Amino acid sequence: MSLINTRVQPFKATAYHDGEFVPVSHEDLIGHWSVFVFYPADFTFVCPTELGDLADHYEEFRRLGVQIYGISTDTHFTHKAWHDHSDTIAKVQYPLVGDPTANLARQFGVLIEEEGLALRGTFVIDPAGLIKVIEVNDNGIGRDARELLRKVQAAQYVASHPGEVCPAKWTPGAKTLAPSLDLVGKI
Repeated sequence: MSLINTRVQPFKATAYHDGEFVPVSHEDLIGHWSVFVFYPADFTFVCPTELGDLADHYEEFRRLGVQIYGISTDTHFTHKAWHDHSDTIAKVQYPLVGDPTANLARQFGVLIEEEGLALRGTFVIDPAGLIKVIEVNDNGIGRDARELLRKVQAAQYVASHPGEVCPAKWTPGAKTLAPSLDLVGKI
């Protein structure tokens, strides 16, 4: 069963953010857009390239009212150590959430049980706590922050423009579609 349009289930976790350990819960998602970015593990190879790419685009996400959460099955202590020892991760200004019990990875369907690691799962969550976008990659395939930004913009557009949908490669300002009987077979 797909998680699309389902509500994020209650959770509590600890994140490393702005030099501190902070609590994070499902309640923090209400009232603004959020993005969960699951990744396999700290101190690895593809993961810092993705988190660094998100860090490079973080201000663009913030201008859209979006909070990013990086999540792995590491502890928040490991996140701090990685932040302190990697120039790439030192750029990260969004919370890095520890999920050592794998409850979040399991809840979002991205846990590799036999490894205790998460797949590269991306979830865009609306201000009501509903999951609007899901993308899951094999762990050898990195993601692109610009494409994620475009998907967030499309999700926000559709949410604020009932009756309109965003076609392939849509970007802000481009033409949208208004599904109707008259449009059937004309695209």
